[in-house]
Amino acid sequence: MRKYSIAFLLSCCCFFLQAQPPFVKIKNHQFSLNNRPYYYMGTNYWYGGLLALNKDPGRGKERLRKELDFLKDNGVSNLRVLVGAEGKGLVNGVERLTPAFQTEQGKFNTEILDGLDYLLYEMSKRRMYAVLFLSNNWEWSGGFLQYLSWNKVITDSVMKSKLNWDDLRDNTSKFYSCKPCHEDYEKQLRLVLNHVNKYTKRKYTDEPAIMAWEIANEPRPMRASAVDAYKKWTSSVAKLIKSIDKNHLVTLGTEGIMGTEESPELFKEVHSPGEVDYLTLHIWPKNWGWFRDTSIVSGLPDVISRTREYIRKHEETALELNKPLVVEEFGLPRDHHSFDPASSTLSRDKMYDTIFDEWSRSREKGGAIAGCNFWAFGGSARPVPKQEFWKEGDDFMGDPPQEEQGLNTVFDSDQSTWKLIRSYALRD
Repeated sequence: MRKYSIAFLLSCCCFFLQAQPPFVKIKNHQFSLNNRPYYYMGTNYWYGGLLALNKDPGRGKERLRKELDFLKDNGVSNLRVLVGAEGKGLVNGVERLTPAFQTEQGKFNTEILDGLDYLLYEMSKRRMYAVLFLSNNWEWSGGFLQYLSWNKVITDSVMKSKLNWDDLRDNTSKFYSCKPCHEDYEKQLRLVLNHVNKYTKRKYTDEPAIMAWEIANEPRPMRASAVDAYKKWTSSVAKLIKSIDKNHLVTLGTEGIMGTEESPELFKEVHSPGEVDYLTLHIWPKNWGWFRDTSIVSGLPDVISRTREYIRKHEETALELNKPLVVEEFGLPRDHHSFDPASSTLSRDKMYDTIFDEWSRSREKGGAIAGCNFWAFGGSARPVPKQEFWKEGDDFMGDPPQEEQGLNTVFDSDQSTWKLIRSYALRD
């Protein structure tokens, strides 16, 4: 048997530790990376796991690598990504995201995870980190409505029809008390967490490029009558993930107080369990009526004032819970509500500047606002002329299928926005 010196063995261990990227951890109200505070600039790249599946390299793996390089060069190191869509066909009257991960109830196209494998593999090369959301409160990827339809809580025709806001709330709120829906969701969750990355050969539970699991995109009770079931479900899923995965963080994916029936108390309560590592908030001035019609420029002062107030209200809660806070979705249409990539983003840039300023202030004083992920990066994709909505086969961009393409997307050509992002992200 060959004998090795202690010094040689120690050097091998040190090399392994250096080669193995670290996991993001929590230390009080901060993220921690390599035992140092981790404050990050990020974006939503929800379609990132689908790009590598495109058989055309220029629209697939090549595009992905170029866009990751672009983001890294501009100081963006954190990506919020969808794991996969549920079901197929129309939902709430619109096309849903394709291809699907859970194609039918309990049946999975695991080749979809090949694309996510490749994304995580390329991110790990660049020391970038992913937040992976496991399902969706909204219809564009199937989500909760699909689980309800599969389990006959709502009819297939209801799911496919265009629902008004009250009907959508009534139906979606039923998810939280639907035990078979939870079982279907958990089957998908367990499959994903135990999946082995074909490129890194690591289980996802051991994959350092993953920063956190998010139980869903914008889970909200939708109705006051569902609050108790909502609290029970969010808490139970966080506990389940932690029982399977000891390495990664867990968060809920809420919009903040707007997503908890405008109840600060409920927002605080659902983020209080020890298994929930950090808080999130989203900011959507258009959806929330912070300006009227297309008058973004004239309504901008109110938008900025409300944005700062909303962030600081959640910051107080984060400090009370001694947990980090991430502003993980925020967006604004281009000036005059244009979808043209050549049109002005002056108003959007001013809103972004407000949010980045709050994040920078927190970073400088070691505060709780630890990260921000703007919605959403569209990279080199562009809207199809004279076509408002996404169709199967189109390039993915920041706007999901139910929204006008170009509505909130930040393209790689938006020079003023990228100059602003760099000024904050690359600041010493």
